[in-house]
Amino acid sequence: MNDVTKRETNRDVTTQQEQRRTLLPAVDIYEQDDALHVIADMPGVTQESLHIEVDHNVLSIEGDIKIDMPSGVSASYAEIRGDQYARRFTLSHEIDTESIQAEVRDGVLRLVLPKRETHRRRRIDVKAA
Repeated sequence: MNDVTKRETNRDVTTQQEQRRTLLPAVDIYEQDDALHVIADMPGVTQESLHIEVDHNVLSIEGDIKIDMPSGVSASYAEIRGDQYARRFTLSHEIDTESIQAEVRDGVLRLVLPKRETHRRRRIDVKAA
């Protein structure tokens, strides 16, 4: 094996490792009214390639990256170097996991995590004595 072959083999191995990479999506989390809101940037992820689940108060978000390219065309440069996004969050006991809502549009995932009724802010009326 000559030096050129060795270099190409090393590059092929590196390229294969990069293709299997999992990326962490950028996430914004804020609280509004009686819920937490999570916004995750996941370009290239569609509703069909997105998987969201809650198991033992751990919220898992996973999505396969699928960039539509015209047939016969391949990217000569790509900023996204991964096959999928994955992120996990440990949820507080105050989140109502049965009522979580999710929507994905144009590569942006929006989750609404409502608080349980017992953990919502409520006003207490004061009676005159």
